[in-house]
Amino acid sequence: MQFTDKRSITRWVLIIASFFIIVAIVFNTYNFFQIFKGDERKKMELWADAQQTLNNVQGDVDVELPLKIISENQTIPVILATSTDSIMKTGNIPYEIERDEARLRDFFYELKEENSPIKIELSENNYQYLYYGNSPLLNKLKYYPITLLLIIVLFAALVYIFFRATKMSAQNRLWAGMAKETAHQIGTPLSSLLGWIEILRADNVDETAVSEIEKDVHRLQTIAERFSKVGSEPVLENRDIVQETEKSFEYLKSRASKQIAFTFTAPDYPINVMLNPELHSWTVENLVKNAIDAMKGKGKLEIVLEDKDKFVKIKVTDSGKGIAKGQYRKVFEPGFTTKKRGWGLGLSLTKRIVEEYHKGKIKVLHSELGKGTTMQASFPKV
Repeated sequence: MQFTDKRSITRWVLIIASFFIIVAIVFNTYNFFQIFKGDERKKMELWADAQQTLNNVQGDVDVELPLKIISENQTIPVILATSTDSIMKTGNIPYEIERDEARLRDFFYELKEENSPIKIELSENNYQYLYYGNSPLLNKLKYYPITLLLIIVLFAALVYIFFRATKMSAQNRLWAGMAKETAHQIGTPLSSLLGWIEILRADNVDETAVSEIEKDVHRLQTIAERFSKVGSEPVLENRDIVQETEKSFEYLKSRASKQIAFTFTAPDYPINVMLNPELHSWTVENLVKNAIDAMKGKGKLEIVLEDKDKFVKIKVTDSGKGIAKGQYRKVFEPGFTTKKRGWGLGLSLTKRIVEEYHKGKIKVLHSELGKGTTMQASFPKV
């Protein structure tokens, strides 16, 4: 607990420190922006003074300095206009805008909004106004904080994804360890039960009852083997998927409600697929149990195997409540369930078994609310 608390405190310290760093960077960038903006204002005021000198020049006066000041402005867009907004002079404006009167007028109004104009007095009650925009450097600096924030948001997202992935990885290791320990704990009483079955046979107990008990014990062994494989790469074997599927189907059928009409349809020849028998049995069991739950223990359940080119497809159809179209993908997400009781792990595990371990595909093929659902799992043939 103390370790977890320390990690939580460290994370909050990092988050708060990052926040203050962001604020400091944005604040300093804003200050730089204002400083550069002030410098450009002073340059334009100097430009306006030079223009005023040229306008008022009389006789043989040296105007080299005013001309030099005006010519040195190579970056800041300027428009010199009268008090009635008649444009007198332009500078550093793109050629395509300058030659188009309508676009030039629009650009002029943009400059009027961008910075306060500088008044140039020609004579009493006669003024010109210098309108100017931001230089390209200032415009780039203006967007720098936004770019910085986007980078920081991206970095924060990557950190969040990393922590989340680390947490999920730790949870997966925990669940895998618990599953293996469960399989280990089940193993001891199973061995004992197998011994008791032999004693029952020796005492001439009804063979049918003993046989059914033996099937259930073997089923428990299969379940224990499934749990022991959680978190490990399963060993795939070249197996007949028709036989493996029918074997699981028959077991589930014999122990399901008699109010369910079961149907199994498959080719009358073997179809070889690289399978892990225990995990494939788990797949069939999850699909059948989900169908039974959807029908609330009463209805029609059909399994159909189809041999299609490079794949064999297993379709499980029920006459249950159906799935809304918007939930076709969600049903495979861990934790998603429509039942009052349940962890929502069955179809998530099934998807992992089919797609990650067997390199197949699983999906909701078709569903209609109130009429039923067809789930389809496809496996590549050998």
